[in-house]
Amino acid sequence: MNLSAVTLAIILANVLVSFKGFGDYSFFERYKFQVGAIRRGEHVRMLTSGFLHVDTTHLLFNMLTLFFFAEEVIRRFGNGKFLLIYIGSLLFGSFLSMAFHKNEYHYSAVGASGAVTGVLYAAILLNPSMSLFMFFVPIPIPAYVFGIGYLLYSIYGMKNRVGNIGHAAHFGGAIGGYVLTLLLRPSLLQTEPLMVALLAVPIIILFILERTGKI
Repeated sequence: MNLSAVTLAIILANVLVSFKGFGDYSFFERYKFQVGAIRRGEHVRMLTSGFLHVDTTHLLFNMLTLFFFAEEVIRRFGNGKFLLIYIGSLLFGSFLSMAFHKNEYHYSAVGASGAVTGVLYAAILLNPSMSLFMFFVPIPIPAYVFGIGYLLYSIYGMKNRVGNIGHAAHFGGAIGGYVLTLLLRPSLLQTEPLMVALLAVPIIILFILERTGKI
């Protein structure tokens, strides 16, 4: 697969910023997502945290996912709209994290997962027939099945605080990719109504749980 210049640039930015953070604790602390600091006015963390990672495994997983799905979005939309989806999804993830953790002053998170999940969901909407090959699973999984399942797991993770994972950022990124893709290509509402509806189900479930105080 030939990577576009914009995908390479994003991967390089993530690698450079993450490795700077690995070796410079004060840099990492200054730019990570941290509720207390953001509430004090350090809003740049909403963006910069998306280029930091906890370790090389975290970085590698996110960049591999981006590698596999970015080109599908770029092929359909071009570089400019792809960047809008990537950055928009990153910020959607940060905003949802703030919404769910606004009273937890010491809550912190890092990673490109929100942005990458947004790209993944955009790719699913643009090409619903695509399949994913998961580790240890010998058969292809329809991308929309993975997408819906992943969001449902994120709801479970948010509700039960499963693992040291920013589930809200993942979910927010997915919402960002979903909404921005439909805004950029509203014809999908007519050409892929079933897929648009199916991918909306977890978002509606999250909204209902939040409104009823169950999450």
